Amino acid sequence: MKFAVIVFPGSNCDLDLLWAIKDVMGAEAEYVRHDATSLAGFDGVLLPGGFSYGDYLRCGAIARFSNIMNEVIRFAEEGKPVFGTCNGFQILTEAGLLPGVLKRNDSLHFMCKTTPIQVVNNQTRFTTEYAENEIIQLPIAHGEGSYYCDETTLAELKENNQIVFKYVENVNGSLENIAGITNKAGNVLGMMPHPERAMEELLGSVDGKRFFASMLKNFGKVTE
Repeated sequence: MKFAVIVFPGSNCDLDLLWAIKDVMGAEAEYVRHDATSLAGFDGVLLPGGFSYGDYLRCGAIARFSNIMNEVIRFAEEGKPVFGTCNGFQILTEAGLLPGVLKRNDSLHFMCKTTPIQVVNNQTRFTTEYAENEIIQLPIAHGEGSYYCDETTLAELKENNQIVFKYVENVNGSLENIAGITNKAGNVLGMMPHPERAMEELLGSVDGKRFFASMLKNFGKVTE
């Protein structure tokens, strides 16, 4: 598989994502600029964390209108893997590829720490290498990471098993501790924690490696 790591003005985790998927996991990957108009030759898309367009308006609200997002939307509609972490998750919700919104943390403070995350659905193509309800350690780094949706959307998320990750301790005020979700088709996943920053013991955790291993194993079968 070959992945496109999308780079927006203000992205600062693009290097982390490229390193994780390419150098650690051994997949092909390249940067693709926000103003590109094609994803020809790629099999999957990774949207990094950061502060796209300085987080003006709402986080991800401007990035959503970047040229490349038309291609990202097409990828999602075709069933190809699309993953967004932190600001990438915010962009996916702004683009309508995932339901709900990310709002300011309840504390109104930026949070940056490793936190325990529960894998509540290990049957997605992004999580099969984890055990059901396994507690993993992943870093978070966000000021607007509190997930919210209306009651109807929450009911749909539960009915379709779209809630994938939850905070063990609700660090930011997210509705029902939600830390990551998928779309109904299961090929688009957004999460506030950073699996790409948990790839080696030196960084405090290797629990992110199994996220990317799951994605490569399960989506690789589809694209071969």
